[in-house]
Amino acid sequence: ILFKYFSSLIQNTGFTMRLSSVAVVALSLLVTVDAFQPSFLRGLQKKSVTLRVLENPVDTGLEHAPITLFGKGHAGASSDAKRLLGGKGANLAEMSSIGLSVPPGFTITTECCASFCSHWNQELPKEIWEEVLASLKTIEIAMGSTYGSPENPLLLSVRSGAAISMPGMMDTVLNLGMNDAVCNGLAEKSGNARFAWDSYRRFLEMFGNVVLEIPRSQFEDEIDDVKYERGVFEDSELSVEDLQEVVKRFKSVYSKNSLSFPEEVTDQLSLAIGAVFKGWMGARAVKYREVENIRNLLGTAVNVQAMVFGNMGDTSGTGVCFTRDPNNGTNELFGEFLINAQGEDVVAGIRTPKPISELQTEMADVYDEFKSNTDILERHYEDMQDIEFTIQQGKLFMLQTRNGKRGGEAAVKIAVDLVTEGIATKEEAVMKVSPEHLDQLLHPRFADVESSDYQSTVMASGLPASPGAAVGRLAFTNEKVVENQKNSIPSILVRDETSPDDIEGMYGSEGILTARGGMTSHAAVVARGWGRPCICGCTSINVDEGAGELTITLEDGTQRKFKEGDFISLNGNTGEILEGEQLVAPPTISGDLKTFMDWVDDIRTIGVLANADTPGDAKEARKNGANGIGLCRSEHMFFQPERISKVRQLILGNDEQEKDALEELLNFQRADYEGIFKEMDGCPVTIRLLDPPLHEFLPSLEDKEILSSLAQQLGSTVDQLVEQVKGSEEVNPMLGLRGCRLGITRPAIIEMQTRAIIEAALNAIDEKIDARPDIMVPLVGKVEEFRDQAALIRRTAAKVFEERGKSCDYKVGTMIEIPRAALTAHEIAEEAEFFSFGSNDLTQMTFGYSRDDVGTFLPSYISKSILLDDPFVTLDTEGVGQLIKMAVEKGRAVNPSLKIGVCGEHGGDPRSVKFFCNEADLTYVSCSPFRVPIARLSAAQARVENN
Repeated sequence: ILFKYFSSLIQNTGFTMRLSSVAVVALSLLVTVDAFQPSFLRGLQKKSVTLRVLENPVDTGLEHAPITLFGKGHAGASSDAKRLLGGKGANLAEMSSIGLSVPPGFTITTECCASFCSHWNQELPKEIWEEVLASLKTIEIAMGSTYGSPENPLLLSVRSGAAISMPGMMDTVLNLGMNDAVCNGLAEKSGNARFAWDSYRRFLEMFGNVVLEIPRSQFEDEIDDVKYERGVFEDSELSVEDLQEVVKRFKSVYSKNSLSFPEEVTDQLSLAIGAVFKGWMGARAVKYREVENIRNLLGTAVNVQAMVFGNMGDTSGTGVCFTRDPNNGTNELFGEFLINAQGEDVVAGIRTPKPISELQTEMADVYDEFKSNTDILERHYEDMQDIEFTIQQGKLFMLQTRNGKRGGEAAVKIAVDLVTEGIATKEEAVMKVSPEHLDQLLHPRFADVESSDYQSTVMASGLPASPGAAVGRLAFTNEKVVENQKNSIPSILVRDETSPDDIEGMYGSEGILTARGGMTSHAAVVARGWGRPCICGCTSINVDEGAGELTITLEDGTQRKFKEGDFISLNGNTGEILEGEQLVAPPTISGDLKTFMDWVDDIRTIGVLANADTPGDAKEARKNGANGIGLCRSEHMFFQPERISKVRQLILGNDEQEKDALEELLNFQRADYEGIFKEMDGCPVTIRLLDPPLHEFLPSLEDKEILSSLAQQLGSTVDQLVEQVKGSEEVNPMLGLRGCRLGITRPAIIEMQTRAIIEAALNAIDEKIDARPDIMVPLVGKVEEFRDQAALIRRTAAKVFEERGKSCDYKVGTMIEIPRAALTAHEIAEEAEFFSFGSNDLTQMTFGYSRDDVGTFLPSYISKSILLDDPFVTLDTEGVGQLIKMAVEKGRAVNPSLKIGVCGEHGGDPRSVKFFCNEADLTYVSCSPFRVPIARLSAAQARVENN
């Protein structure tokens, strides 16, 4: 038959080559082997679907038993087995062990998933399949029914379950074991034909979609057609005959996709297990793990469990319930249920469910038992639970429990309440609130991002570079932001990309939107430091500054144009750009949040300081619980219009003009430092001396108006000024004249800054303020550099003390931000009184990556797993981290009491904070004022984990 078929096919497809009969026979036989089947033959035959079971014995390579049983009579495993059994499997085993009514079943481990997706080549070894069948027998015995038997049928559910909950990302198949004969047998045994045929049509749809990847819409179209023909609206209104027609049409969907429905129930089971394992590497699951930063898991477990039915009539039902409100944390049941339904009906929105409170009216005894079970589970797991349950003919079954997902407000309230109720300790409560939860609470935020009103206004999205909610009128220039500010009009600064020249506009704006730039771009770093919501790298926008116009390309390809002055809103948490004015709620630290943060501070052992450059920043930092200032960047004080002109005069002017500029800047800086010392009364204030290249302060050669004004100020011509500016340019300014090199070549600047700091401290002390200045020398690579600058600082301080007839305590230390400084830390520690790691520059110089340009290749590096994280966001512990540990060890070998901290962006990153606490043994971390609470929490969690 194959010979004739293939000979005919060759003739019909126009092949002109001559084939011997032996060749035709050989090709005919190859048709039966899918791996060699020509693509034009595939699909000509209806495909039967099976998961291949390896017949020959293989070394499974497993270190643990592949299957664990659960249910009555099986103690199962404790919750610490989540790594192998997944959260769902471990919890099912544990619920069994504490006596709750759990349908029997078994869990195939995550280790099997890892092997299935790798060296098992997506096939089950014979040894594993035999254990699956043996485990299936235990379910049959427990339930008193047989899988695949028409006379006494047992149906199964097959569900995924990873160690970390991934709701909605993985696959489930219900009613496994159905075929025509079983359906008829189930109808006869249950006495409920409608229930049997309803279960059958559900299984056909779910199996086809999850296992065979047939689009769900194809099944939905068929059942919608039947409902239309019968004149009904709800699935529950379909009669037995209607459901039989639905089953017939669902089977035709398989045929239309050149697939045959597997009537053999063991094939159904093997295929469903394989589908769940394959789902671990599916696009949804991979993306979810990427977004949630879930890594180092073996895979998903597979939970095979006896079905219990909520669709067996009015005494049956199903539901989902949280033991507390996941939105606000209120201690009351929060959930929904449906009568005569299966689980997917509740979550899929097919029918409108009822609030869980109404279950008390409809089934009082079941409700009382359920309420008792929720109390047992919450006290057992010491956390709010997310529970799935089914009621079969008046009997309650608990199908699943897991720690419930919750919002920031709820997370804090639940943590505090669990301690108050004696369910959890303070240390345990601290571990139940994530840094992301605090992030939601500590920035202005949109009230309801899940609402249709909110979602309908989302136009585009970019990188969520700085969290919070911002609402304002479009402004394309610094001048417009300033003008709006004077008139109390909120602004959203929109630029292609920002530069230091935009500082005034950025500071005065409610939020920042750029078309270019990444998470560590200038806009992102500055915005985070100031708590301004910021979205960077939004490729969907086009900024025409000249025309004052913003064009946004929507998802469907259409465009929206906005003029300067139009309102838009930014969600810095999600990167979403929204049309018009959205309502926001301001953050506060009070009530439960204050109680929780007090516990955090009692637990942590590392100091948390803030990066703050102005008295206003210092006040915000103190309000957020900072123990001082770990980085005050003096250059940020220079960007105000009346100051930057003096800085430019200092750089470009003659000797007399330089002296005049230094005197003016001294007054500005002294006043700023006095304000900061006042806000930080009794806390250390670490001031970094001038660090950036001088060219950053110089005007753009394109800005004729500023050039003309500056030339007039200096008494020169514009042409002369242009030549001076060009002469100050460097090929690689980040490695050029900056930091201590600038101080060594222009010592008058360091003298001015030191005088401003010491005079401000003395003035503050006169006002009964406990000023504690720490002066930090930047960019030191050799001890001789530090020695030069430290000597200059101490001479200047001594001179001020002599002039004033009084003194104060101060320290002189350095930033460790050059790899050579880390390697020679023992030499520098002999001279310096403290170290502070500038982790941004240390990362930049260790990797050789420009943090301003890393966005051009970083996405490719992460997608190919060359890098797991952006090293400018989360510290590279294997490289940069080792330099930090080395420097700490070398420095403390010379000076055991050496104060050592970190003041880069990593000081506010939770995972980096844990490294600084538990591995690097730093004295403190320093971060943006708005991330101080998050760093406090991360430090406390690091202490708990370390203990």
